[in-house]
Amino acid sequence: MELVYSAERSRQEARELPDRELAVQARAGDMLAFEALVLRKTPAVVSVARRIVGNAEDARDVAQMAFLRVWEQLSRYDETCSFNTWLYRIATNLAIDFLRSSRSRERAHTATLHLVRLREEQTGAETSRSAEDDSASRLFDRIAGRLTGKQKAAFVLREMEDLDTSEIAVILACGESTVRNHLFNARKILRREIARVAPGLAGPGAKKS
Repeated sequence: MELVYSAERSRQEARELPDRELAVQARAGDMLAFEALVLRKTPAVVSVARRIVGNAEDARDVAQMAFLRVWEQLSRYDETCSFNTWLYRIATNLAIDFLRSSRSRERAHTATLHLVRLREEQTGAETSRSAEDDSASRLFDRIAGRLTGKQKAAFVLREMEDLDTSEIAVILACGESTVRNHLFNARKILRREIARVAPGLAGPGAKKS
């Protein structure tokens, strides 16, 4: 009974530690610290992966692969850097690789309509609440596949996770100008596709191609 209580107390103490400290302890072989990291970070990793791969089941697979990769590469983690950035880089790259696989390309690119919130582009009339219904979600299913993995990842990290361009550049291992280019092209493609398949949602500035 004392052992059970001691283990539970250790878990509770681990849950109260910051990410970096948990990562450092996990790097030293502390499984309770790694368990605490996995429990804390799984929802965010699954959320990001789902928006990139478009499928909840596949997103969970990507998250599992990501944490396995984290465990395998903890010896490379530099505690002077943000653990979140390091984790997002691993998860995002795995999600992009998953998208490139033939199996994932055959699946629908399901995602929430929030990705269609082109907030910098829709300067005209406000998007109506009806744009958030099931038909609008199906619309995004049709157009999301037009984005490359890097374009979609950059868009998700910027528009959904609200990360800075500099942090996205670290995650995607590219320059900030490349990130801005991915974002520009992603927005352009989404605007064009919305104008093509649903002109009523495209806003006043969109053009058909």
